[in-house]
Amino acid sequence: MSNRQEKTLVLSVGGSLIVPEKGIDASFLKGLRDLISRHVRRGRRFILVCGGGAVCRRYLTAARKVSRPEERELDRIGIQSTRLNAHLVRVIFGDLAYRDIVFDPSRRIRTRRPVIVGAGWKPGSSSDLDAVLLAVSYGARTVINLSDIDYVYDKDPGRFPTARPITEMDWRRFSEMFGTGWSPGLHSPFDPVAAVRARKAGLRVIVAQGRDLKNVDAIIRGGRFKGTLISD
Repeated sequence: MSNRQEKTLVLSVGGSLIVPEKGIDASFLKGLRDLISRHVRRGRRFILVCGGGAVCRRYLTAARKVSRPEERELDRIGIQSTRLNAHLVRVIFGDLAYRDIVFDPSRRIRTRRPVIVGAGWKPGSSSDLDAVLLAVSYGARTVINLSDIDYVYDKDPGRFPTARPITEMDWRRFSEMFGTGWSPGLHSPFDPVAAVRARKAGLRVIVAQGRDLKNVDAIIRGGRFKGTLISD
């Protein structure tokens, strides 16, 4: 699928890429840093929003085994896991990154640093919503949603071998497939609450496999890519 090049891009980096089940993926983080750094030298600006990954899932699982916590409390655990990952990502970018993690996506940070790193904000949503709100705050038109899936599929590919990848879809179809609500640990290619907000803001979201950094590079360059484009 073809794409367009933009100066400011928001990347929602799935926690499963940063911390998969085997532990922190330093190789992926190095590759991501090198890729972003190359594009920074070409005048691009990036806002990276980090998810929670295996750290989040393990904490949520433990909480549910021991007690019956409210959904809001589980959300708070998830938020803290995204912030831990965000601190790691900020550190690996060194002087390229703004000195603090952005928690409130509605507040625009004034900085000349070309990389800003964000994390979870408040209960009731995911880091995907933070990415959408940051895109609105900074005037970005596209959110690149990187995770361990390569496309949005018409059915769950883990359960249905005949599931087909969708290369392009509108927001109405996405909401019909995945709903409009959110709960901690929800499995959806993009947070349904964030999808509603993205549609209202007129944003495009690209869902793509984050470990394929050559493909991520193509998306950033505005070239042809593998993934799903969601827009109206």
